[in-house]
Amino acid sequence: MSQNNSIIEVWVYLSGSPLLALFITLAAYQAGLFVYQKCKQNPVANPVAIAVILVASFIQIIKMPYATYFQGAQFIHFLLGSATVSLALPIYRGLNRLKSHLFPLMISLIAGGVTSILSAVGIATLLGADKSIVVAMYSKSVTAPIAMGIAERIGVSPTLTAIFAVTTGILGAILAPFVLNSLGMKSWWQRGFPTGVAAHGIGTSWAFSINHEAGAYASLAMGMHGIVGALAIPLLFHFLNS
Repeated sequence: MSQNNSIIEVWVYLSGSPLLALFITLAAYQAGLFVYQKCKQNPVANPVAIAVILVASFIQIIKMPYATYFQGAQFIHFLLGSATVSLALPIYRGLNRLKSHLFPLMISLIAGGVTSILSAVGIATLLGADKSIVVAMYSKSVTAPIAMGIAERIGVSPTLTAIFAVTTGILGAILAPFVLNSLGMKSWWQRGFPTGVAAHGIGTSWAFSINHEAGAYASLAMGMHGIVGALAIPLLFHFLNS
């Protein structure tokens, strides 16, 4: 009985420790990555999607408050700032590629960004979504670190925006191969760039796992989309809501 009590006391301590949340997050992603590799990189077995499901299920089972979880996972949240700055690297490295396909890539960037915003905001409005959800749709079209910064500028919940941005990235990474195949797009630069525009960092990660050239163009698209979005989305938001 005393041994059982000791185990319970240890578990109570660990369940309230911020380090447990960090361990859960990292372990869940490794589990997702393992499943993804075992499924021969099938886009449906997206490692981020699997990790999200595992983390949400586990903290629900152990009844860990979200505030406690975030306190432990905030180190990963802190790294989002570094990830934002590091977007300069793929843009710099991809300048030569951008010059060789400048016109189609810029058209893809503008069309993808505008479509992402207008379709999401329009659908949410037509479905009668709450205003807080509708306005969060403006900034969710870029990668999560930048989306959260945009959300703060336009007075929207960064947390809600991050949820939508990550969900967009997961769905984009899962659906992108099927959409690109149906359109007959076979060149890796043609497959990578729209994936980076539509599916952000998660889509870029998938693109790199398939082909280096696709990943390079996806990272270029993600960085460019983030910069353009950071400048244009607040202006578009205030124009449409003035």
